[in-house]
Amino acid sequence: MSMIKVEHLTKEYAGTVAVKEISFEVDRGEIVGFLGPNGAGKSTTMRILASYLPPTSGRATIAGFDVFTDSLRARMRLGYLAENVPLYHDMRIDEYLRYRGTLKGLAGKKLAMRVGATKELCGLREVGRKKIAGLSKGFRQRVGLAEAMIHEPDLLILDEPTIGLDPNQIRQVRELIRSLGERHTILLSTHILSEVEATCNRVLIINRGKIEASDTPQNLVSQLRTSGLVNLEVKAGNENPSDYLLKIPGVKDVQLEKDGLWRKGWIRIEANSDLREEIFTLAVERKWVIRELSKERATLEDVFVELTHAET
Repeated sequence: MSMIKVEHLTKEYAGTVAVKEISFEVDRGEIVGFLGPNGAGKSTTMRILASYLPPTSGRATIAGFDVFTDSLRARMRLGYLAENVPLYHDMRIDEYLRYRGTLKGLAGKKLAMRVGATKELCGLREVGRKKIAGLSKGFRQRVGLAEAMIHEPDLLILDEPTIGLDPNQIRQVRELIRSLGERHTILLSTHILSEVEATCNRVLIINRGKIEASDTPQNLVSQLRTSGLVNLEVKAGNENPSDYLLKIPGVKDVQLEKDGLWRKGWIRIEANSDLREEIFTLAVERKWVIRELSKERATLEDVFVELTHAET
């Protein structure tokens, strides 16, 4: 059984379609990145899955329970971290986690154990008596994560968990998400695409309310249709290297700037090709000196731009 199953889900706001007939599944134990430009339908989909919003049509289930008709049992199996973490700032961390745990059905020794365990996991053990109002943005995110997982849910839905954090805090949250992935299914929305490449087993890309891609980051990059780049730094005497490079089959464009005796820049080549050998052979024939010849690796960002370029 899939942990998340979405079938023909649609959500309209006053005639505006935020999500249109989307369908996807997330298996147990997966860490799935949910990507898309602003306004693409990511947060709407997550809020429907968390039972915060009803769909206009279609169906979504969490661990087999319909998020609309059986929302209580569905919600008991998920923890949801919203983009802007809603916290009670006048409460202390321990007090807040006990309160939220009680609302989620925990009591007695079980509640005390889970408060201690989530504090330890989220790096809050030493600050339990601090008021939330006095915490940094990074610590507030940790409190939000601790609250989301206080009841040991099977599924964690994390909407922009690193928003507003500094690089050190982002790294800490990334490591935490990786460790959580050993015990939970995770649906993660973020704009930091390098984090998705490093963390997620699979990627869903949504654009204009429709799912445009669903695959591993590696497969999506390998299927990229846009051209690639080769970086070149060359000393060619009085010759203009661009005139010769453009004659190589598969070279689409050359941009080299003069820097003293050297010319440096990039060569745009056809997608899924590598012309470094041909470029090097040309340089040997023309007696040029090469100081750099390297191919830029395609990234998930390139895939994202290709699939959503109409939105940018």
